[in-house]
Amino acid sequence: NTFWAFFSQVLDADGGCQEVVRKVQALAATRSMPVPSTSTSAYCQARGKLDPVELEKILAHTADELQQQGRSRWWKDRRVVVVDGTGVSMADTPANQQDWPQPNSQKPGCGFPQARICACFCLQTGGLLSYRLGHNKNAELPLLRQQWDSFNSGDIFLGDKGFCSYYDVWQFKQRGVDSVITLARRTPVTAASAVAVLGPDDLLIQWPKPAWNKSLSYSKEEWQALPAQLDLRQIKVTINVPGMRSASYYLITTLTDSTRYSAAELADLYRQRWDVEL
Repeated sequence: NTFWAFFSQVLDADGGCQEVVRKVQALAATRSMPVPSTSTSAYCQARGKLDPVELEKILAHTADELQQQGRSRWWKDRRVVVVDGTGVSMADTPANQQDWPQPNSQKPGCGFPQARICACFCLQTGGLLSYRLGHNKNAELPLLRQQWDSFNSGDIFLGDKGFCSYYDVWQFKQRGVDSVITLARRTPVTAASAVAVLGPDDLLIQWPKPAWNKSLSYSKEEWQALPAQLDLRQIKVTINVPGMRSASYYLITTLTDSTRYSAAELADLYRQRWDVEL
């Protein structure tokens, strides 16, 4: 009962504990069961005792069921996995402060413990596939790497500029996973420097291997194992809104077959990732 009450609270626009207790009282009354107190204390304590292991099992079961039901909606017969990150705050307890320290920008004793979450979703079903939790100083890419097992060969990884990484694009490709991400930390390639022009604002390009430096989030041995270059595709996407200045961004993808994957289709696919922004 506690799980379903909590589940109801998450889905409720109100989201308050008092509203959940009212629902439980109403349900108990309709079933001629003892009506619980209006106090939220017992509910909050019971919610805190939910077994995390059991919750993980429920998550895995739900994700699996959604995948089976959503296969007919895959994009070009391929599952698209969207990755996104966000930050959360939590109860200000000594234990939480120790494990999830508050940002340095906050004065000691004047802020809340904070954590960073990186999660993988199925674009077609919206189902959560996996997530990893880190402290607020963790970057999203290392948290994503802890979830590589959530991807299957044939999947497409869809991410924003925070996931634009030579190392990760290569690692995904080695696993049979293609990438569609937005360009960051590199200058867009011009048509004159491209390997081939596939269409308007659609280029076949090569990325050279980045130089080694200690700030990279992987080891020198892993860097040495990377190929000297990656064959990629760069698509410039322009957004035109009447009455506003045009905006543009660049997509980088390993889907280099412009016949099977048109630039317009890839631009539309990327726009769909905003449906699961955390």
